[in-house]
Amino acid sequence: MPLTPENTINTIAVMGGGSWATALAKILLRNCKSIVWYMRREDRIQEFRESGHNPAYLSDVEFDVDRIHFTPDINEAVRLADTVLLAMPSPYFLAHMQKITEPLHNKTVISAIKGIVPEANMTIAEYMVHKYGVEPDRMMVIGGPCHAEEVAMDRVSYITIGCTDQARCDLLSKYISSRSIHAITSDDVQGIEFAAVLKNVYAIVSGIVQGMKMGDNFTAMLVSNAVREMERFLDAVEHRPRNICDSVYLGDLLVTSYSKFSRNHNFGSMIGNGYRVKAAFMEMDQTAEGYYGTKCIHEINEKYGVEMPILDNLYAILYENLPPRRALSRIATQLS
Repeated sequence: MPLTPENTINTIAVMGGGSWATALAKILLRNCKSIVWYMRREDRIQEFRESGHNPAYLSDVEFDVDRIHFTPDINEAVRLADTVLLAMPSPYFLAHMQKITEPLHNKTVISAIKGIVPEANMTIAEYMVHKYGVEPDRMMVIGGPCHAEEVAMDRVSYITIGCTDQARCDLLSKYISSRSIHAITSDDVQGIEFAAVLKNVYAIVSGIVQGMKMGDNFTAMLVSNAVREMERFLDAVEHRPRNICDSVYLGDLLVTSYSKFSRNHNFGSMIGNGYRVKAAFMEMDQTAEGYYGTKCIHEINEKYGVEMPILDNLYAILYENLPPRRALSRIATQLS
């Protein structure tokens, strides 16, 4: 559906109070006069208003709070906006969404969530279309490679915008592009979403390898096989032209597998250093979404039967108590 003056972006509501939501809010406020920002906790909103920065995440980033309409009421946020940006961690997605009574079918919805809807085993876009009646050409997704921490430091970053409507991609790119942020557009909505989940999965394995001090040579071999595993899965889910070396696939996998800012890599590193899975999980101050993504993709793949030895062995570590060293030994025999 071509864009008209009636369905351009007027007000964007950011949903979530974490680091990624904070980074995206910073990006948007460079090009928007104001935004609506939903945060669950009233005490954090109050502290944010008083201090001018998020008290819990990326607290070095200064905001002009006069340009932000904060609300702890998710329905107010939806009601005030024509464009809703979902940026909460995937494990908490349903808890937030179940509070919504305002209609969403007439909104443009952007998912910046890098995970699968728990229990439903659907991507966020699939879920929003089927559950809330969002029109497919109004459903957008955002992919990387783009760590929130580097956005906060104004380092050059690249964001991929996915939507079946190219005009909407082009419009959103104007709202997020800046001197340090570059936008790339794509119509591979499903591929972007699944790649964002899988890169977190493989980053955990990369972290385990580092924690076990297995070396850079093995890590390089692991990641090169992981991108092929990702490609096999994406082709099984939706066979279409895509270049797996594009930044939203390979680039996001690389930065998440190697960066010190990667929660999933750090989670895996703790496991490789001898932490039990539950202990490592409790030690994290942010969500390692690859933990949940591993289970979801493992279950989804029961339908497709794709050969995924890296994912399968990580599932065995996280959910079946397989010792990491034994799992990595099994993976090593299947790398090529």
